[in-house]
Amino acid sequence: MAIAITQENLSEATATGLVVVDFWADWCGPCKIMNPILDQLESDFADQITFGKVNVDGQTELAETYHVMSIPSLVIFQDGVAKEKISGLYPQAKLHDYLAKKVAEYQVTK
Repeated sequence: MAIAITQENLSEATATGLVVVDFWADWCGPCKIMNPILDQLESDFADQITFGKVNVDGQTELAETYHVMSIPSLVIFQDGVAKEKISGLYPQAKLHDYLAKKVAEYQVTK
């Protein structure tokens, strides 16, 4: 299950390994569509990627910090550093391939 990310726990939650942080809101239709996709990807990459969620309604400062202008947006962290951001609704297969590539790239650096 994805970790609820807040300003208080972001550094700790993203400190080690690959972490995908989903910026979302309850009222966001595309975010609701993305939820089961992310749940499946979390299962697919259970040993390789940690998943977190930021509710932008309660964490506006985090959204501003990472320049989240539209949701859903995913920010990819590597060992505590935000490396990439993708915004919008993506098909599961496309996101799976993207994350598999990120895992492969990360393993090369280790």
